[in-house]
Amino acid sequence: MEKRQDYISWDEYFMGVAKLSAARSKDPNTQVGACIVSSDNKILSMGYNGFPLGCSDDEFPWDREGEPYDSKYFYSAHSELNAILNYRGGSLEGSKIYVTLFPCNECAKALIQSGIRTVIYADDKYADTPSVLASKRMMNAAGVKYVPYKASGRRVELSL
Repeated sequence: MEKRQDYISWDEYFMGVAKLSAARSKDPNTQVGACIVSSDNKILSMGYNGFPLGCSDDEFPWDREGEPYDSKYFYSAHSELNAILNYRGGSLEGSKIYVTLFPCNECAKALIQSGIRTVIYADDKYADTPSVLASKRMMNAAGVKYVPYKASGRRVELSL
């Protein structure tokens, strides 16, 4: 008997984990997930956007507009930062991250500082914003590669 030929690729697998992680986000507008992977294709950590531990997502605001104190932006942590902070191993040096949305400038700083060398992203819908332009500038300077995820179009269903 020969092995199966229709198994998913590593990229499909890890982006799938990032997308599944995004489904944990309680943000009513934007759900982003991340999956950090070692150079030998082992999952090191995952994260999604949300509030820090101890900050109730029923008490803190999810609004995108209004006074800064009353919007989510002062309180929410992005998926990339959560994935980095969730890692309990040693170094992330030389690892790669799969993320459903291109990292902002703040996350780019954390990715660079943590030693992540490659970013595989599914969506770059904010490509022309100052935050993403700054992110790309820093990653270029630091030698961090960023690569668009090439979706296969394959549909994978889970029954939960």
